[in-house]
Amino acid sequence: MDISVLTQVTDEIHAAFARLLPQLSSSAEVPSRAELQEIADNDSLLIARDPAQDGKIVGTLTLVTFRIPTGIRSWIEDVVVDTAERGKGIGEELTLAALKHAAELGAKTVDLTSRPSREAANRLYQRIGFELRESNLYRYKLQ
Repeated sequence: MDISVLTQVTDEIHAAFARLLPQLSSSAEVPSRAELQEIADNDSLLIARDPAQDGKIVGTLTLVTFRIPTGIRSWIEDVVVDTAERGKGIGEELTLAALKHAAELGAKTVDLTSRPSREAANRLYQRIGFELRESNLYRYKLQ
């Protein structure tokens, strides 16, 4: 598997998001090319390509990195692996690449959330070394 940090959004990239994003969330709207480019401009999009399938994009992960008063932090969001490709270690490779990239960006920690029903994903994150935190996660909807 080839994992890379996306720098330039092409029609191929946009089409891959149009195919993959509904597998993550049925209610999410596919971002425009310009919106994806805005994310890519912040060193935030990682993609997985399968060399055995002529470099087909089979997964993606968004790594958000930001500075706060206590240091640089990163957050993993919107991890999606093509349904037909799951169980092949692609999510693990994407996550490990994101951790490496976060370290290169100077992050002290990397956080993520995962629904309890995503049992395989939760086992993966714990196996990699993520620790379950006792916390309350709150959301305020602005729209």
